[in-house]
Amino acid sequence: MVAAAHHMSLRSLHQLFHDEGLTVAGWIRKRRLECCRHDLSNPALASRPVAPSAPALARLKELEEPLPAKGTPPEQILQLLDDYISPATMAMAGPRFFGFVIGGALPVTVAANWLSAAWDQNCGLFLSTPGVSRLEEIALGWMVDLFGFPPQTGAGFVTGATMANFSALAAARNRIYQLAGWNVEADGLFGAPPVTVVVGEEAHPTVLKSLGLLGLGRNRVVRVPVDGQGRMRADQFPRVDERTIVCLQAGNLNTGAFDPLRDLCTRAHDGRAWVHIDGAFGLWAKASPQLAHLTAGIELADSWATDAHKWLNVPYDSGLAFSRDAAALRAAMSVSAEYLPKDAVYRDPSEFTPELSRRARGVEVWAALRNLGREGLAELFERNCRGAQLFAQRLSAAGYKILNEVVLNQVLVSFGAPEMTQRVTAGIQQDGTCWCGGTVWQKQTAMRISICSWATTDEDVEKSAAAMIRVARECGATAR
Repeated sequence: MVAAAHHMSLRSLHQLFHDEGLTVAGWIRKRRLECCRHDLSNPALASRPVAPSAPALARLKELEEPLPAKGTPPEQILQLLDDYISPATMAMAGPRFFGFVIGGALPVTVAANWLSAAWDQNCGLFLSTPGVSRLEEIALGWMVDLFGFPPQTGAGFVTGATMANFSALAAARNRIYQLAGWNVEADGLFGAPPVTVVVGEEAHPTVLKSLGLLGLGRNRVVRVPVDGQGRMRADQFPRVDERTIVCLQAGNLNTGAFDPLRDLCTRAHDGRAWVHIDGAFGLWAKASPQLAHLTAGIELADSWATDAHKWLNVPYDSGLAFSRDAAALRAAMSVSAEYLPKDAVYRDPSEFTPELSRRARGVEVWAALRNLGREGLAELFERNCRGAQLFAQRLSAAGYKILNEVVLNQVLVSFGAPEMTQRVTAGIQQDGTCWCGGTVWQKQTAMRISICSWATTDEDVEKSAAAMIRVARECGATAR
């Protein structure tokens, strides 16, 4: 079963699907339910407690041993992983994990991941990996069209939002210094003219980390005040020029709110600044007719970053960096060596990412997009947002305070004093019905509910909301 799937040929893998009378997606779903279990008496991922039990975590110490002198058969290795690690996993792939804006993985993307791993392609050069390289190019073209970006937009598959922001901001740095007559890739930042970076007060930490990695500094940024929902205030926007990078946000990590993108892009471009949009999960709202109004003006930016392993629901790790100026992204990311072939006809994936060697992340993205189509994408995003509205309605009706305007898939709820909210959040994590994280937003302690999974239904929301209300009352949280 699991062991066989890791070592069989592609032909025998397809034969196994055929022998069991299952589709690829059905086979993967069945195996995931068998492998991602809490204990032997509760095998279903959807019904097991979301968090691992204390005994399951305690058993992990049994794996702490010296490296064996002799090897272990593959079947035993997989059995050990299943026996020890499966019970100690968080049910992120299930329907009631609402922490950290983490999606599940569509069954077809898990199957695609397995096939891609079996292909064992190092997706750096078209010459050596033409199949997966072309598939990535097709997927990128679909997304450029889906998001309404200019057709000439360049893009690359990276690990996640941090590297997506890093890559896109590297393109910005490249273009700004090129216009200033400075070759930053060759000569570095010593003696280079200064660059100003503008961010909102609630910019995501990955944007700041990326700026640090690029040598632009985490603390040198100009911070613009935000409103009561975390949106950058246009009336506080500073004067900018051609040596400025403006970082906007599509989907505040706490509230889901969007900066006024059209207005701020116009103001920034009037000063000839580069505009980057961090859209780790919010960018996908563009694919929904009901939500697209939130993204108005997003196409005016110069670069964008998003995570496919959030709302697109593909396996980790899968981020995407986009740049209107494809040449700037390529100049910032490209690598050259005598042994590396160059093909003027085809696109080498490594020319647009920090890595030369990497897995073929685009296979799963292509599979998700092909599986869902435009209608399926819109249905997924809209269903998750309806779930967020339902959470807000149920918790508010029970007397607890919703802190944000629920415009996307994020809900912030307070159960009273900070200590009480923290107690309820810990209680729901221990309860096992669902899992949510805590946050402090605009000096208010809250439980943060992030709905991103393809598997989450209204029934899951109702069940989870009821558990939250029950735990809150058990903790002594009083209604307003």
